[in-house]
Amino acid sequence: MFPEYRDLITRLKGEGTNQRFLSLFEKHNDLDHQVKALEDHDAGGIHTEIEVLKKEKLRIKDELYAILRQEAEATTGK
Repeated sequence: MFPEYRDLITRLKGEGTNQRFLSLFEKHNDLDHQVKALEDHDAGGIHTEIEVLKKEKLRIKDELYAILRQEAEATTGK
């Protein structure tokens, strides 16, 4: 996720100062695992649940991206 921000993600996770980022990052990973588990066992009846989780995961990804852009701008002054 966001290879262009790999170093920044590593720094933010290591510093642990941006709690919102850390919380969202963990939630995104949890949702990813849930989606994969459901997809592995999907017999067609839980398709709606998977779609709901994917939409939440995308919403979180958008928020993570906004945080990363803000942090990058603050760091580089751009």
